[in-house]
Amino acid sequence: MTLAENVDRDANRALRARFDDVYGQYQRLRSGLDELQTRLTELRVTERSSDGRVTAVVGARGEVIQVEVSPAVYQERDAKGLSRAITETVQRAGATAAEETRQLVATYLPGGSGPVEFLRTGDFGSLLGRADAALRREE
Repeated sequence: MTLAENVDRDANRALRARFDDVYGQYQRLRSGLDELQTRLTELRVTERSSDGRVTAVVGARGEVIQVEVSPAVYQERDAKGLSRAITETVQRAGATAAEETRQLVATYLPGGSGPVEFLRTGDFGSLLGRADAALRREE
């Protein structure tokens, strides 16, 4: 066996080992995504207004699931205050849901990955960062 054949065989073994590692990571990621989807579907965040008159429940995407208003609001007759309390409570619940969603996704995806960065920053560029970098290398 020549030196070149040894080098080729060693390179092939290393390449195969790397492929097996990447494929194993993909399989773990794929099975984890099914669990992630279930957990995101079940995620609920409940917030209460500072005066306790309003309770809002939202889902993982910040969608409003339920708003409860205390009967005490009928005695106060402050429509603007009630409106403000509802809005602030729903917004706070939505912000908390967004952070909990980001943290949950980050436990399943590699740190700094496009989807995790998108959830953190809202920057669509982060979703395409790797593809953009690959295209720049090819040009």
